[in-house]
Amino acid sequence: MENKEYSSMISEEKLKYLRLLGEKYPSIPAVSREIINLKAILNLPKGTEHFMSDLHGEYEAFCQILNNAAGVIKEKVDMIFMTRMSSRERQEICTLVYYPAEKLKRLKEKHVVSPYWYKITLKNLIELAKLLSSKYTRSKVRKAMPEEFGYIIDELLHAQPDEDNNQYAYHEKIIDTIIDIGSADTFIEAISRLIKRLAVDHLHIVGDIFDRGDSADRIMELLMQYHSLDIEWGNHDILWMGAACGSEACIANVLRNNIKYNSIEMLENTYAISLRSLTLFAEKTYLSLSPMKAALKAISVILFKLEGQIIMRHPEYEMADRLLLDKMDLPRAVVRIKEKEYPLNDTYFPTLQSGDVYCLTKEENQVMEELKYAFCNSQALRKHVEFLYEKGSIYRCYNGNLLFHGCIPLDENGEFDGLTIGSQMYRGKEYLDYAQKKARLAYYEPKESHLDFMWYLWCGRKSPLSGRNIKTFERTFVMDEEVWEEEKNPYYRFYKQEEVCIKILHAFGLYSPMSHIINGHTPICVTKGESP
Repeated sequence: MENKEYSSMISEEKLKYLRLLGEKYPSIPAVSREIINLKAILNLPKGTEHFMSDLHGEYEAFCQILNNAAGVIKEKVDMIFMTRMSSRERQEICTLVYYPAEKLKRLKEKHVVSPYWYKITLKNLIELAKLLSSKYTRSKVRKAMPEEFGYIIDELLHAQPDEDNNQYAYHEKIIDTIIDIGSADTFIEAISRLIKRLAVDHLHIVGDIFDRGDSADRIMELLMQYHSLDIEWGNHDILWMGAACGSEACIANVLRNNIKYNSIEMLENTYAISLRSLTLFAEKTYLSLSPMKAALKAISVILFKLEGQIIMRHPEYEMADRLLLDKMDLPRAVVRIKEKEYPLNDTYFPTLQSGDVYCLTKEENQVMEELKYAFCNSQALRKHVEFLYEKGSIYRCYNGNLLFHGCIPLDENGEFDGLTIGSQMYRGKEYLDYAQKKARLAYYEPKESHLDFMWYLWCGRKSPLSGRNIKTFERTFVMDEEVWEEEKNPYYRFYKQEEVCIKILHAFGLYSPMSHIINGHTPICVTKGESP
């Protein structure tokens, strides 16, 4: 009866939440225990977040930064051992943690390894792990421990001094036994994995995993094993996502990038996407060129045709100035860009049809149909793209910071800019939310309009992932480098002004003076004194 009376006193909305809570915390002690736990956790330091962007398929460099936790491990080693060890000795510990198996092999070749070395090294690594674990709950540290040595590491990390040194003797015996039974190497590898995991609590990949380098697939496999991460999509990521969804313009761009950067091995070996139909067509069409140069030209021409079709389908993209195939005067070897003519470096375009230069020939259509089937049915690519959708987004608010890869489009006055779709103008956060919705719809409902928008996110003038006016045609076929420059969105001028950054943060509901914008896609030139 009392429960019924209590129920009538509170709203149905609150009852809904209480019932959900009741499933996980069925009693008052259970609720009390969780409140105590959460209150205590709030007093611990925040876990270290690691931000990386623009990986671009560079697997070796990525592994190096991941292994050293962007300097966190070295910082902790210096903190503990600065007064006890030389710089070289501290570096030896760091290298052992970064690459334990490789370092142990080298040390054994130099006859450095001995029972005494093992004992000192194990104690040093335990001390390092103990420091790194101090900002986490014991439960979280236990979950992070390698299964094969979890119980032993837990004991060693939580040694407490006692009157008769019983704990000290106990832990000394554990270390001696690890060495005596020949498990020291395996233990060093295990505790090194724990140290690296504790050094970085959460990893943020702020865009552009794919293209240029030849091992984006290996990076994806590594990320899929990582304990805690999120991804903010870059324009190169969205390009591959669009290709996997079936956008022919995205497929053509992916192929062009991979042929240009000589990374087709990943396409063929990992993703099982054969370029045979493209290369056969290219060799037959462009007889004077080597096979790969012919393939690059063939896919470039197909690309400009497909992009032209999208631009004409979507006047709201405001990219009519990118329609340049029909602006070429081949007998005179020039192209008209805006009000000026520029010399072409190539005038042989046998697949351009006089009635409609943006229409694919029958053979080009056949090539694209085969490639589209390969991209849409590659199981390995689908696995990686599904992971990008699962962990990724256009932007993210995390721990009071705003993360995104490209830009928040602004106009020449520093005000929010965007696109007009139908009768609605999308700007600022609303625009990024719209873009994110369209990107997800492209995968689950691959309609032409959704797929076209994936291409726009890759290179559109006001794309929040691109942020510049891409000049692929000019860089391919125009000799005068004057027209190669890719104008950036005004965001890249205004983001140096504090008031603009504050306005952007406020638009995303971030009002703390400690909030930051964390932005990928902004290369810096160290030799010119620039700093990230």
